[in-house]
Amino acid sequence: MSVTRQHLTGPTRKSLQHGAWIDWHDHARHQLVHPSRGVLQVSTSAGSWVVPPHRAVWIPAAVAHSHQAHGPTQMRTLVFDARVNPLGLDAPTVLAVTPLMREVIIALSDDDGLTTRRRRNLEAVALDQLRRVEALPLCLPTPADPRLRDVAGILTADPTDQRSLAELGRAVGAGERTLSRLFREQTGMTFPQWRTQLRLHHSLTLLATGTSVTTVAAASGFRSPSAYIESFRHAFGVTPGRYAGGADPR
Repeated sequence: MSVTRQHLTGPTRKSLQHGAWIDWHDHARHQLVHPSRGVLQVSTSAGSWVVPPHRAVWIPAAVAHSHQAHGPTQMRTLVFDARVNPLGLDAPTVLAVTPLMREVIIALSDDDGLTTRRRRNLEAVALDQLRRVEALPLCLPTPADPRLRDVAGILTADPTDQRSLAELGRAVGAGERTLSRLFREQTGMTFPQWRTQLRLHHSLTLLATGTSVTTVAAASGFRSPSAYIESFRHAFGVTPGRYAGGADPR
């Protein structure tokens, strides 16, 4: 994997078409990435995060990452000196975005003739908001063991695959107990938790393209729309229907 160092001097705003890919890179400064519209998938060697408009992801300095847009996406970023880390985070983390924080990110990244004083005031508000936000356990960890990677590859290619861990184990040449133990050790999740997280991540990318909730539920491997809605509400705090209709248009 080739990683390019990108030099950022301030906030950015970038419009991305559905499927657009930003290749692996890193920054010397911390970065807060927020899609004010659409859905952004952020990947690192440790795992991936699917970030909807009411979330942002904190990416520490020097952490290599890539982005992919799902649906027309407006990606906005703020940058912070490597010595400034209000949450003390040393790994990428998804954060809840308050309405105030969202407006601050938009104002700073739009840069419509902001005075130096106004920009400094907004930056101070952003730091204050970051000290108050909630970190969310929404990462889909990437396992290291080749057998787990094979299982992950099968389910990523087809989230509707309903095979049990024992059946998947036979396909990759490993026992159920071994795979179950490795999932807990390498991802911090049980296999059912990891698979649910994978399906939820996949569902977000489909919602971003305007697919109906019923179709998304089936295409993501959930046994019924009601089961999908409940899992989605538990993970993201809103129903998928409300999420799909509530993206910030800017």
